[in-house]
Amino acid sequence: MPRGLVTLGHVAVPAALGRSGRRAIKREGDGATPIGRWMLRRILYRADRLSRPRTGLPIRPIRPDDGWCDAAGDPLYNRPVQHPYGASAERLWREDGLYDIIGVLSHNERPRVRGGGSAIFLHVARPGLSPTEGCVAVPLATLIRLLGRLRRGAALIVHA
Repeated sequence: MPRGLVTLGHVAVPAALGRSGRRAIKREGDGATPIGRWMLRRILYRADRLSRPRTGLPIRPIRPDDGWCDAAGDPLYNRPVQHPYGASAERLWREDGLYDIIGVLSHNERPRVRGGGSAIFLHVARPGLSPTEGCVAVPLATLIRLLGRLRRGAALIVHA
């Protein structure tokens, strides 16, 4: 199911999930959101569109050349990169507003499994909570409100 409740901090919120629903075992490109408890490592945001969100998490503005490697065979798979990049890498500077705020989640971080899924973020939802490519998305106002309550050690839980 491409929608569900996720727990962020101590609050359960409706969220858009991957077009293929939720899976315990995530694979690159499967369109599923990984089930589990994922730490929020840092927040990235579009300073040209939004004021710096209030949060107790590490935060920095997104730059136009920011990317995230999604090439399973690349040494920087599931890591931030700068464009232009020699392998496949998602652009974080998007025009559609979905990445105006990104919460970087700890999915497939340590140990990092090549092909185990990359760029699984908490981000801004499309209208109507339409499905994501595997991320978790909530409305912008909800995301801004929740960020103000979060501190280091905060986690997002995607329930089975």
